[in-house]
Amino acid sequence: MNPDGTNNPQTPADPGPTRDDLTPSNIYYQQDPQQMVSTPEPLPTPKEVVSPPVVSLAEPEPVLEEAVLPKRSFPVKKILIIILAVLAVLGVALLLTRFTSKKTGTVSKETTITWWGLWDEEQVVKPLIDEYQAQNPKVKVVYVRNSSKDYRERLTNALAKGTGPDIFRIHATWLPMFVKEVSPVPESVMSPADMTANYYPSLAFFSLKDSFAGVPMVYDGLQMFVNEDIFEKAGATPPKTWFELRDTAKTLTKVENGIITQAGVGLGEVSNVDHWQDIVGLMLLQNRVDLNNLADTKAEDVFKFWAMFSKNYGVWDKSLPSSTAYFASGKLAIYFGPSWRALNIEELNPKLKFKAVALPQLPKASPTDPDVAYASYWIESVWERSPNKDVAWNFVKFISSRESLEKLYQNASQVRGMGSAYPYVDMAGKLVDQPILGPLVADAPNAKMWYLVSRTFDGTTGINSQISKYFEDGINSI
Repeated sequence: MNPDGTNNPQTPADPGPTRDDLTPSNIYYQQDPQQMVSTPEPLPTPKEVVSPPVVSLAEPEPVLEEAVLPKRSFPVKKILIIILAVLAVLGVALLLTRFTSKKTGTVSKETTITWWGLWDEEQVVKPLIDEYQAQNPKVKVVYVRNSSKDYRERLTNALAKGTGPDIFRIHATWLPMFVKEVSPVPESVMSPADMTANYYPSLAFFSLKDSFAGVPMVYDGLQMFVNEDIFEKAGATPPKTWFELRDTAKTLTKVENGIITQAGVGLGEVSNVDHWQDIVGLMLLQNRVDLNNLADTKAEDVFKFWAMFSKNYGVWDKSLPSSTAYFASGKLAIYFGPSWRALNIEELNPKLKFKAVALPQLPKASPTDPDVAYASYWIESVWERSPNKDVAWNFVKFISSRESLEKLYQNASQVRGMGSAYPYVDMAGKLVDQPILGPLVADAPNAKMWYLVSRTFDGTTGINSQISKYFEDGINSI
């Protein structure tokens, strides 16, 4: 996939404030940590219907600068209507879904199963398919690599017509849209208790009443990347908190004649900041926002803080190219994106020296309080109405095993330079020294997930697109 946007910088009509025009930042007032209480929310169990998680971490209450940004209304009611409607549909669908756990059984007749994938090239998965077919000579597996364009709509239509694939890949946040079409993971593949123990906690987001909606073959989430040359030249170190990030970004930004020639960080705009949804989602969760109550002042603080990077701190603006393209050009110090963006960046600029580092956090009452990261990944689901459901699950069990995932990682590394992170907790050690995936899996145990995510290609009527649109309109109104 190519990065979004490649337009060249244009001179803005009003370049806005330069770094010298900015007042000393007091984005948050510090509080005595002894007065703060840490109340992290327990993870939901697989038997619960998972609604958007509420994260509670101890940190100072954010108080933003007064009279800096115009006061406008954020479309909270519209967003809440979407969320409540989705949850209502999910609740009804869960009651209607048959939560059976059939055993996968032995294949006793000639069977052909179709597997719809997205990102994996055929040469990555074919050796594993060949291995499975050698072990199960009566089974033929047909892999179809789909384009991301209109994928969710095409999959929805195929399933509705009764012509859908036996196995298909969906984003973990798509459960409300597919809950009546997915077959719960059978006990013979993996029990709910084992899935909870084996995979990262964000797995709970696609749990069903008695099981899960699918099995992950990969793990991914938001990461922070830094340009090593820019940091080394300035004698700077990667920021560990949002306050440090703000100050570091201002220091590393270069402005000539009112035009940014080197940006400190790609934040503050939605038009040219790739993956802004994930970044804002991370900020909301870290700031202990109740995602069922976006009228909370904590949510407003997040939106204002986001906007200040462009409107007040002068480290980014609308005239710049997409954050991915600008980082690849070597002119952006700090960039946020998922792990797979590293491949895009290396392709655009093989000589760029960059690395992934831990995500910035808000201050904590205690060093032992957990960090908060943001997950976004895909799962393999089996069609509930597939005539070959048992065989399909048998193949998913094989292809998602630890042994198979290691082979897939090696195949992907040979084809495109890097594989995907393993979803199994006990496989994190295999990636600890990998410069991109090491920091990702280090953050994974503390990662949460929500519907505000980027590049799921769910179409204009999809849950991610609808929620993103309302957040975009709201942020732009600030």
